[in-house]
Amino acid sequence: MTWHVMLEVVRDGPVPLGAQIADQLRQQVERGLLTPGTRLPSSRQLAKDLRVSRSVVVEAYEKLTGEGLLESVRGSGTRVAAHADTRIRKSVVLVDRAVPRVRFNLLPGTPNPATFPHREWTTSYQRAVESARWQGLGYPPLLGVDRLRTELVSYLGRVRGVLGSPDDTMVTGGFAHALGLVCAALRELGIDRLAVEDPSHDRQRQFIEENGVRTVAVPVGPDGLEIEPLYASGVRAVLVTPSHQFPLGVPMSPQRREELVRWARDTGGWIVEDDYDGGLWLEQRGRHLALQPTGPDRVIYAGTASKLLAPGLRLGWMVLPPRLTALMERVRVRRDLGCDGLMQLAFADFLRSGMLDAHLRRMRTRYRAQHSALMRAVERCLPAATLVGPVAGLHAYAVLPEGVDEEALVDRALGLSVLIKGGRIFHDRPHTARPGLVLGYTALGRSGIEEAISRIGQAYEQQHGGICRAS
Repeated sequence: MTWHVMLEVVRDGPVPLGAQIADQLRQQVERGLLTPGTRLPSSRQLAKDLRVSRSVVVEAYEKLTGEGLLESVRGSGTRVAAHADTRIRKSVVLVDRAVPRVRFNLLPGTPNPATFPHREWTTSYQRAVESARWQGLGYPPLLGVDRLRTELVSYLGRVRGVLGSPDDTMVTGGFAHALGLVCAALRELGIDRLAVEDPSHDRQRQFIEENGVRTVAVPVGPDGLEIEPLYASGVRAVLVTPSHQFPLGVPMSPQRREELVRWARDTGGWIVEDDYDGGLWLEQRGRHLALQPTGPDRVIYAGTASKLLAPGLRLGWMVLPPRLTALMERVRVRRDLGCDGLMQLAFADFLRSGMLDAHLRRMRTRYRAQHSALMRAVERCLPAATLVGPVAGLHAYAVLPEGVDEEALVDRALGLSVLIKGGRIFHDRPHTARPGLVLGYTALGRSGIEEAISRIGQAYEQQHGGICRAS
């Protein structure tokens, strides 16, 4: 099939042909004329339409792919990137006014959809359809399809150190689904308060409250969640991100992990471990395994495919302390009838075949390069900021100097077509927190990262003067 796009080039002008093509495509994306997912002509076809060399078109496509505006999917050609939708709803960042379209989206937490292993996943899903019997086509068990629970226990044991049994493993529709079940189970146990890290995800705190459980903020220090305030709070359950704390990125130290499990045993409390990006540790050393093996009798371990593959799969899991399994099943039977059986069988095949391991190996290599690009860009263009925490996951946390107007900086960056989140929104007391930025860097190519940070540096310079160094 032939695809068309309206472009014109001036052969005798001062601007190179490739730059003309890239500039026109970029403008059409920014104006919304080319919407996310729109398929573009092949480089060969567009070169023929414009009567230019194919290498000129390839150069333009590669430039825009590096900026994150286009994505090349094997077997599907070149498309406008799904995350290039600049019409962000105002509830994402600002409350009082609409958000203009942006070129650079640095919101944290979502992998680049262009990296999804389409061919491998299609292979696994086809095998699932072909092999499906009752568990794939009928109502699945509440705990999940047997084949997937078995594969999950094997995978989590060798990759995250998790101790568990298929009989105490539950498949969920992502972490939010799992957290809703946990909140209901806590209420059944007579627990109506859940300690959360300070800072932590603001929407997660809201979700917990809406599920009938009050949140109690407990500060995070250099070694992770502070234990003395946890004891003082009197709570009997706590939600933590010990391997890569969100948003600060600090891992919980081995001593702090032991102290946390001791708190749970002393108080009869429960620990909910959100291992939200487990498997995406990017440093060569110092990898942190899950907290769960330190106290499998007191830790509810929860993971998800959202950061490893794609949030659209709606796949998550919990490894439960055996004494809670029956309770979680009773809670669940009142809320839903299980998760997509075919999707579970496909993911089981994806795990068993080693394709997830291979995919994550590729992603770690890619993300290391992108994080290195981020570090260089921050050092060059935003030297007043300091990146903290290890190289891991899908975001980095940048601490800003005291006195910086974080909200104004975010607004100025937005005016330069860069969408970022300030760090204060994640704190229980935002106005007392030190200013910072949460930088989701994995959805952009390296040139896009550099351009985005350069624009944030320009925004900073507009506020403070002379702080952004030229490239």
